[in-house]
Amino acid sequence: MKHIFFIPLLLLPLAMTSCATKQAAAPINSLTKQEEADGWQLLFDGKDFDGWHNFKNDGVRPGWQIKDGALVCVEPHNAGDIVSTGKFDWFELQLDYNISEAGNSGIMFHVTNDGDRMWATGPEFQLEDNVKAVDKQRCGWLYQLYQPPVDPKTGKPLDATKPVGQWNHVRLLITPQKCEHDINGVKYFDYVLHSDDFNARLAKSKFAKMPFYAKSDIGFIGIQGDHGSVSFRNIKIRPIKE
Repeated sequence: MKHIFFIPLLLLPLAMTSCATKQAAAPINSLTKQEEADGWQLLFDGKDFDGWHNFKNDGVRPGWQIKDGALVCVEPHNAGDIVSTGKFDWFELQLDYNISEAGNSGIMFHVTNDGDRMWATGPEFQLEDNVKAVDKQRCGWLYQLYQPPVDPKTGKPLDATKPVGQWNHVRLLITPQKCEHDINGVKYFDYVLHSDDFNARLAKSKFAKMPFYAKSDIGFIGIQGDHGSVSFRNIKIRPIKE
């Protein structure tokens, strides 16, 4: 004889509500009370360009737009690089990015107005589509200076990025004692600015001919917008006292 069990209908909404609460994602472009207490600051509120402007210019060019709470480079030929209004020395930066097919972008730090381009002063955390981008400097690398170790599973440098069209999470730590690059929770490498190792690598790169590259320990946060479509959200920073 089969036994049939009935679940009281009044319990279903409670169960469903509990499940939905656990699965609900945290609001984008916002800080929790704990993050605020820990000193985090939002660099983008998902609504306007407040706190950003084109490098060495006022305002933001029309190639940058705000769509669905994201800062989006929709037209690279009319976007250009943008920088934060505030300057930062030592910090932890976190953000989400979504790159287009064959896209190429980057996050730069300690950017100053001394050079004619952002990358002439600020070291770059490379962002790109690792599958189809032309540039061989891959996502998460410190451009031309540091790259992650070889992954024994693939025989290629470690790659923790998700496929094009999906959001990836970046963590960039910059302190006098250690700088660290993470993607999607995976640590790529660390280094020390101005160390003998850093200076030796710099001397072998194209940046060796740029007199202001990596010379300042304070500057703007920069985002590259001239190599393909890319979106950003949840841009937040935590200043760190030396």
